Amino acid sequence: MAVTIETLNGLERRFNLSIPADTIEKEVTSRLQRLSRTVKMSGFRPGKVPIKMVASSYGPQVQSEVLSDAIQKAFSDVVTEQKLNVAGYPRIEPAKQAEGAANDNKFEFTATFEVYPEVKPGDLSTLSIEKPVATVDDAEIDKTLEILRKQRVEYAEVTRASQKDDRVTIDFVGKIDGVAFQGGSANDFNFVLGGGQMLPEFDAAATGLAPGAEKTFDLKFPDDYQGKEVAGKTAQFTITVKKVEEGKLPALDADFAISLGIMDGDIAKMREDVKGNLEREVKKRLQSRVKTAVMDLMYSSTQVEVPKALVEMDIERLTEQAKADLAQRGIKQDMPLPPDLFTEQAKRRVALGLILNEMVKSNHLEAKAEQVRAIVDEFAQSYEDPTEVVRWYYSDKQRLADVEALALEDNVVSFVLSKAKVTDKAVPFDELMGRNS
Repeated sequence: MAVTIETLNGLERRFNLSIPADTIEKEVTSRLQRLSRTVKMSGFRPGKVPIKMVASSYGPQVQSEVLSDAIQKAFSDVVTEQKLNVAGYPRIEPAKQAEGAANDNKFEFTATFEVYPEVKPGDLSTLSIEKPVATVDDAEIDKTLEILRKQRVEYAEVTRASQKDDRVTIDFVGKIDGVAFQGGSANDFNFVLGGGQMLPEFDAAATGLAPGAEKTFDLKFPDDYQGKEVAGKTAQFTITVKKVEEGKLPALDADFAISLGIMDGDIAKMREDVKGNLEREVKKRLQSRVKTAVMDLMYSSTQVEVPKALVEMDIERLTEQAKADLAQRGIKQDMPLPPDLFTEQAKRRVALGLILNEMVKSNHLEAKAEQVRAIVDEFAQSYEDPTEVVRWYYSDKQRLADVEALALEDNVVSFVLSKAKVTDKAVPFDELMGRNS
């Protein structure tokens, strides 16, 4: 029997399902008979329970299961026959009967669902993209070594007045309108001057003071200060300097190289090791930026209608991820997260998924086994036992699938770059690494 597919709004489709009542009745009877062989009831031996009693106890449940199975099969048959590409799950509802048209000879339903859209990426040769580039030279290695030295600084107490880069230990009391406020006082509190830990006014007030000195000053909290109870208000602080310590950086010598894992203390080898780590990090960050630029380009240049069902499913995933992230950070979330928070992100993710799938399919960009292995090997390089890391990835299908997805994205990025108009754009090393110059 031919089925008419009705087009509703956009990607939404609908058709009617009709299932003969006698087909359902026969299957219900068959399942109840099989059930009667094993069902246990008080007063009867197994397999001797009268079928009427089995039907009385289990009939409604069995009928519901049979009808559900029949609906799923009928829906699947129509989808296969009509070659429909269904997105998400269908909504099955009893068909509305016209007045006086009730029919006990069949069960009638309507199936409402969405189909995947046709995706047509634009002409890549007309698109332009800037490709970020950066190099690692001696200056970057020197900067990195300086950062590593600062991370290993040792402090020694001095009697002079404090200055930038010193670590000071103080007691302080803050008041607003003469009243101390929560979080505005502390004893034996230490911080590094100029390290960005404190507000600039507080930092400046503590600079130039010797041990034992006391100072009172006013400080206006920024309007967007994280402590909302004091944001935009002016407080009066009194600080007492208890200790000033001068930092001493370790020398760039064999001992320092050994502290970085260069067992023989070879300085040249240490610099080469730092350079290798920087190059891997630079490569990763450049690839991330290029990928983001390509995805932005494909999203903005390809018009695609996204199935609502897929967006809703992705919103659920993003919501659960957000809840898990908050829980991991110790943030209790009693109120439900509004779906609107994730709607645009979900739409973009679904649209890009459809675009990437079409590009992979139409341009034969499937991930090859050697590509996947190369990515896994690269991940493993930064670990002490790379072999164990490789084994960890290949022991779990989902972990390997995640790597395959990365390989697919890399293939799409490479394909787009090979077709679009690409212009190299130098990115300052410090900007790429998120450092302050």
